[in-house]
Amino acid sequence: MAVVQFMVSLDLSVVNVGLPRIATGLGFSAVGVTWVIHAYALTFGGLLLLGGKASDRYGRKRVLLAGLGLFGLASLVGGLAQEPGHLVAARAAQGIGAAALAPAALALLATTFPEGRARVRAFGVWSAVNAAGGAFGVLIGGLLTEYAGWRWVMFVNVPMAAIALALAWRGVAASAPERGSRPDVLGAVLATAGMTLLVFGVVRTDRYPWTSPVTLATLAAAAALLAAFLLVERTTAREPLVRLGLFANRSVAGANAYNLLVSSALASAFYFVSLYLQRVLGSGPALAGVQFLPFALGVIAGSVLAVKLGYRFAPRTLLVAGGLVTAAGFAWFGMISPDGGYAVDVLGPAVVGSLGIGLCLAPVVSTATTGVAHHETGTASALLSSSRQIGASLGLAALGTAAHSRTGDGLTPAALNDGYALGLTLAAALVLAAVLIALTALPRTGTRSQAEPGGDADDALRTGRKGVPA
Repeated sequence: MAVVQFMVSLDLSVVNVGLPRIATGLGFSAVGVTWVIHAYALTFGGLLLLGGKASDRYGRKRVLLAGLGLFGLASLVGGLAQEPGHLVAARAAQGIGAAALAPAALALLATTFPEGRARVRAFGVWSAVNAAGGAFGVLIGGLLTEYAGWRWVMFVNVPMAAIALALAWRGVAASAPERGSRPDVLGAVLATAGMTLLVFGVVRTDRYPWTSPVTLATLAAAAALLAAFLLVERTTAREPLVRLGLFANRSVAGANAYNLLVSSALASAFYFVSLYLQRVLGSGPALAGVQFLPFALGVIAGSVLAVKLGYRFAPRTLLVAGGLVTAAGFAWFGMISPDGGYAVDVLGPAVVGSLGIGLCLAPVVSTATTGVAHHETGTASALLSSSRQIGASLGLAALGTAAHSRTGDGLTPAALNDGYALGLTLAAALVLAAVLIALTALPRTGTRSQAEPGGDADDALRTGRKGVPA
């Protein structure tokens, strides 16, 4: 499961440093190249709920193996792309494969380690590997882009998918499928289409203002599709993608809201800092990747620290503390200048922000999955992963558009720096909003058992209880 999660997490960040050369190589526009990220994040996030249901319905090992096969094949096709549309389509196919394998992997982890200290340690290892994949993806992407060519940021997934497939085939026990009706494909299509239109509408505001008929029509269509999704889930689906009553549990709702905001900030920060290093400070792709290494190590260190502190403190406490540290780091990032240097403008805030991110990862995962009935672990796992991917895409669309509006048509280092600084400052504000959610939405420790509606996941994690939804 750790190998699988490393690969999925790696793929979300490995293309970041290579985006400038991908744009040049295939002829993407400055805004259009962000769809290399959006195509993956949206199909991944939009279809995760369907993947979670499928893993419960048809068997987690079976769905995991199918997802790994599609992921590896799509990576190969993407590396051979000749036009922008080819690469975007391959990235979307990668997202579909990831949407199948990620919730199956996390559900297998949750059911294998249902409670106690073993659960804390297992999720700590999972979170550390997840963090390492996302952070080292930038390093690996930079080295591959400069010395092997940008196509290798896609090809690198092929051998990893093959290794993971072999390990899962031999090392993962098959789970008995849950009896029930077929997963809700209509709901998945409506959710994915609605989120895609929403991001499309936000990204296009660089050409069409917010008040233009084109933008308003696009956003209205996105709202209609998302409303239709909620209606289908509530009234017509025999087996909805997500039981809406799950959100009555304050831990599930709060953890996913927190996760969405932090993921929005993190994806945007990776994007802006990568561009700042290359377009303002003049680093090459390989050097930029190496310069991200302290961020990777900091996230891992924060994840290890979260495991140790998880035995003594409630997840809610770690989410607040980690969020405050992350916000401080991102606010420091927002002080970048065109005449700045690596040590002050990148290294310092990277160390602070990465430690905070590491502190957040394991607590938010465990909070969102503790106390969920066995037959809904795949759905709960997919919901958390979905909020992460959708948050990344929405955050990058919104903050990227804000940065572009500040930059305008200027391509000088000073103009670019102003846009990136604004985006990073807004990222810090998003993390502060997540801290506010943790303080107000997540239940206080020691109030009620997780078995009660809206019960306390903090208590359940610390004491090792395994609750059952009322």
